Amino acid sequence: MTQLLQFAAHHPVQVAMLALAAFAVLIYELRLSAGTSGSISPQDAVRLMNQGAAVLDVRSAEAFAAGHIGNARLLPIASLAEDAEALKRFKEKPVIVYCERGNNSAVAIRKLGAAGFTKLFNLRGGLAAWRSENLPVVRGSTGDKASNQ
Repeated sequence: MTQLLQFAAHHPVQVAMLALAAFAVLIYELRLSAGTSGSISPQDAVRLMNQGAAVLDVRSAEAFAAGHIGNARLLPIASLAEDAEALKRFKEKPVIVYCERGNNSAVAIRKLGAAGFTKLFNLRGGLAAWRSENLPVVRGSTGDKASNQ
C-alpha cells in the first residue's frame, strides 16, 4: 500500500490520467445502459414479439429471402435513411432489429435512435443466434419491405 502511495506522490500526472480514464469509462457505460436501446437474447426477443414488438431485418433482400424471422419487415441497412419514415408508427413501440451476426443491426439501431425511435433492441448474435436456439425461420420473400407496410 505504501508503494502505491509513493507511486501516486511521484507520478501525479499519470494517476490523474488514470482517474480521468476510469471516470470516462464509467460515464460511457452508464450512458449505454441508460440509452434507448439494448441487446436482447433470442428468447427475450420472442417474449417481446408476443407483446407486439415490430421486427426489422436489416440484411439484403437476398439474405431475407433465404431465411428470416416470421413477421419481420425487410429494411436493408443501405436504404435505412429513406425507408425509416415508413416506420414512424413504431417510434414509441418496441422494435427488434437484427442482421446475420448483430453488427449491422447495431449501426441501424444508432441511426433509428437518431431518427426518434425510443424502444430499440438489438438481437444479440443476430439471426445466427436465433437459428442456434432452433427457433423458426421463414424462407422466401413475402414482400414485407418496410416501405410497403
